[in-house]
This record gives sequence, C-alpha cells and structure tokens, in this order.
Amino acid sequence: MSSASRSAYEMALGSRVSELHPILRRYFATIPPGSVGFGEGVFDRFGTERRWLGPVLAIAKRCGVIVPGMHRDVPFRVENRTESGRQTATRTMCFDGGEWSMVDAVSFVPRRHPASVRGANLGDSSGGVVDVLGEPSVVEAEFDVDVVDGGLRLRSRRIVLRLGALRVSVPKAIRPVTALSERFDDSIDRQRVDLVVDVPVIGRVYEYSGTFIYRIEPGDDSAQTVG
Repeated sequence: MSSASRSAYEMALGSRVSELHPILRRYFATIPPGSVGFGEGVFDRFGTERRWLGPVLAIAKRCGVIVPGMHRDVPFRVENRTESGRQTATRTMCFDGGEWSMVDAVSFVPRRHPASVRGANLGDSSGGVVDVLGEPSVVEAEFDVDVVDGGLRLRSRRIVLRLGALRVSVPKAIRPVTALSERFDDSIDRQRVDLVVDVPVIGRVYEYSGTFIYRIEPGDDSAQTVG
C-alpha cells in the first residue's frame, strides 16, 4: 500500500495496524474520496474542574480547541474526512447553552530519533502523528502511537503554540501531557474514547470520556484524499 493511500495512523503504526480491533482499523484508515465518517454519541464527562482556568480556556473556546467548566452527559457528533493526506475532524458538542465545535487535523510525522516511550511497544513504527487544533490553528501536539489490547493509545511528546507567524515550543517543565485511548467495547457495540491532560506539579487539567457509534457514508466531493 502506497503512502498516498494510507492514513497518518497507518503510516505511524506500520505493520502493527493489524493489531487494532477490526472496527478501529476501519476508523483509523483513510476515508475514501467523496466519503465522510459520521459518529454520534455521548460524553459522560467533558472539560475541567479547575475553575481558575476559565479565562484562558474562554480564549481557547473561541478558537475551537477546548471549553471551560466540567460538563456531563453531553451529546456529540463527529465528522471525519481525509483531505490532502490529513485526517480532519469536526466534533460538535450539544451543551445546554448551545452547540460548540472542536476542530483538528492529524498528519504523519517521521520519527526524529529512536523512540523511548515508557511502556510502549512501538515495533516497526516509522514515526508518530501531529495533531493541529483550532480554527485558526493555535496548538500543535506531536504524539507517539501505540496499540494496547486492540485499542489505539496516543501520548504527547511535544507541544507547540502557534501565535500568528510565531511558533513556540512549550518547555518540558511546564508542558501538558495528553494521553488518549480509543477502543471498541464489544459488550455494548460502541467505540469508547478517553482523553486526559496533565500538567507537571498541577496535575489533571482537562479530560473527556464517552462512547459513540460510527459509520462511513458518501459525502460531497470536496472531501477527498489528495496526494
């Protein structure tokens, strides 16, 4: 399979993509040209209990990154596309005060140096993925990719802030660490996603957890794989 026909996740995992649950293999594969992946579900928890982060997160909310406050039982839908070799996603949450969308785009990044990730078995992985969040793009997070018990695990190894033309790498001493788990729960026939963000010294500053169903359907021709 050529790199043009493989998704960022497939390129990062290499042969280990076969270890994913069959449903997840389809979820993390390239979406066919002219098609869209649709997901619908509920987040049990979404946000943060740390109220003092409110002013900062209010800015991030306007950019489509994260929202202030802790929210429970939040219905959401997701639209996934493959565009110009990137996996793009728009997740729309239905809060009591109205809808809000979180946008991101994931692409493959070659490994810069031999990986040394605690507890990870990266096998023949040739790199990781970089997730650019926001509209306009304001945060860039680079992740190691792993497979554990048929599920996908991501752990951030680098965070960059995009401030106009300026790109600022967040120092390790204060760098948030994001860990994401995606797995398929056969007992309820739904996909489960869990994400936590921890900051040194401070601890947990953000999280979400929920389940959803997913399907791929024909869409408009503007959402196509290119290159």
